[in-house]
Amino acid sequence: MNDLFTPFSLKGLTLKNRIVMSPMCQYSVEAKDGIATDWHYTHYVSRAIGGAGLIIIEMTDVEPDGRISDYDLGLWSDEHIPALKRIVDACHSHGAKVAIQIAHAGRKAEDAEVPVAPSAIAFDEKYKQPRALTTEEVQGMVEKFRAAAKRAVAAGFDAIELHGAHGYLLHQFQSPLTNQREDVYGLELTRFGTDVIHAVKSELPENMPLMMRLSAIEYKEGGYDLDTCIEAAKAYQQAGVDLFDVSSGGEGAIPAAKRPGAHGGYQVPLARAIKQALDIPVMAVGRLEDPALADSVVGNNDADLVAIGRGLLRNPHWALEAAVELKKETSIPKQYSRAY
Repeated sequence: MNDLFTPFSLKGLTLKNRIVMSPMCQYSVEAKDGIATDWHYTHYVSRAIGGAGLIIIEMTDVEPDGRISDYDLGLWSDEHIPALKRIVDACHSHGAKVAIQIAHAGRKAEDAEVPVAPSAIAFDEKYKQPRALTTEEVQGMVEKFRAAAKRAVAAGFDAIELHGAHGYLLHQFQSPLTNQREDVYGLELTRFGTDVIHAVKSELPENMPLMMRLSAIEYKEGGYDLDTCIEAAKAYQQAGVDLFDVSSGGEGAIPAAKRPGAHGGYQVPLARAIKQALDIPVMAVGRLEDPALADSVVGNNDADLVAIGRGLLRNPHWALEAAVELKKETSIPKQYSRAY
């Protein structure tokens, strides 16, 4: 039976354990140029020292106006590669593998002068009114994802994750709430996603996994349900996704009647459903920082990987301490061995 500290392999990627640092924006770019700083280096490398098997670099955007804020990371220029490669190389030296989440915020780009979206529908009254992308601009956006993936490969990343969740551009195209287009990208809600997947895959080595984060359900009234997401995931799997990172929501305000619980593991059933329906590896996320709970997710075969977010923000050495609590073997940095 697998557990949290059983190695995991997918194509050419082998992880020493099933613990993933979930991508979490730091909003810490200093010059608004999208280039990673010493903060990012220290932040991510400390989690590699702390024993995480896979570290996913935060949402990194394919164009300047695709950022949530001007302080987010970017991959729209070759100038972004060296600082990211420095982080990747250092994490590798401490035994961790590294992925990067590439994305576009769409209508949730707060600092863009005029955000873009599938349709001209604002997120809410506090957000700017977006303009709808033309068909040609959508095709150009696909090319921007491809170019970002090429740069990620050049930086030495071990895997790429597409952010298709939480109300950002890929999710906006998939949702009937935000995609009311009449062209091919509206008639087929997964078309933009599958085009991006094909474009990104064209730049990846054959043995490099492509992951995709999904919002498995939408909580806003009129949003899609799990069965609809499973059908979309099938299209993405056929296009080339190797693993799904399963979250939920992000498309708008949640009515009280549909608000999910805040209990540990509340999204695990969503990951399990997609894993079973598609027979594909999945990552579970959401309030999983209790080591026994995280271990049970893997042991019960609900998910193959467990993404830890706030727990790893609070404690860079969460993985090492989880091994102690669960009485599992793991490699302790020799500099810290006397503490264990």
